[in-house]
Amino acid sequence: MNKSEILSHVDHTQLKAFAGWEDIIRLCEEAIKLKTASVCVPPCYVSKIRETFQDQVRICTVVGFPMGYSVTEAKVTEVEQAIKDGADEIDMVANICDVKNHDFDAVEGEIRRIREAAGSHILKVIVETCYLTEEEKTILCHIVSRAGADYIKTSTGFGTAGAEMEDIRLFKENIDPRVKIKAAGGIRTAEAMEEFLEAGCERIGSSSAAEI
Repeated sequence: MNKSEILSHVDHTQLKAFAGWEDIIRLCEEAIKLKTASVCVPPCYVSKIRETFQDQVRICTVVGFPMGYSVTEAKVTEVEQAIKDGADEIDMVANICDVKNHDFDAVEGEIRRIREAAGSHILKVIVETCYLTEEEKTILCHIVSRAGADYIKTSTGFGTAGAEMEDIRLFKENIDPRVKIKAAGGIRTAEAMEEFLEAGCERIGSSSAAEI
């Protein structure tokens, strides 16, 4: 797999709290040059990116990020505003508090609400694997599948750990075949990206696209 093929699967990411507009311009220009799958950016920059770069770049943004414990109504509003501003893809954080309380009906209900709000836009559900037991990860695979999300995503990149190959294998065994996998968190080399893609991931979330 050559670097161009790898980059076509990368969501080129800048989600730091102190990211300035110059950082976002650089990210988008790199994404256009490298032909990455998208840029993944804070919601506050979506409309400005769309105005500045038009359709030159696909815009992915985050919802309930990074903790996931926003109330559902707030997340739905975030999704609606992001789409209005021009986002193409939504990466939402599942409510890990509900997961830990084993209130799985609430987890699934929230994802269904956000799926409805997102409409035809790509929806990825971040489950933050570093905080979950194997049983919880397995249950979330089934929930994400039933709720109609397009992707299950390993991590925000802001947790205690990022993507792990053992979690990709677990996802592959338990998600519906139509659900895709995004690995994120700590993936910084072309070799690591290729390894995750060959393991079955469709997207890689990384801030290191330009460096590779």
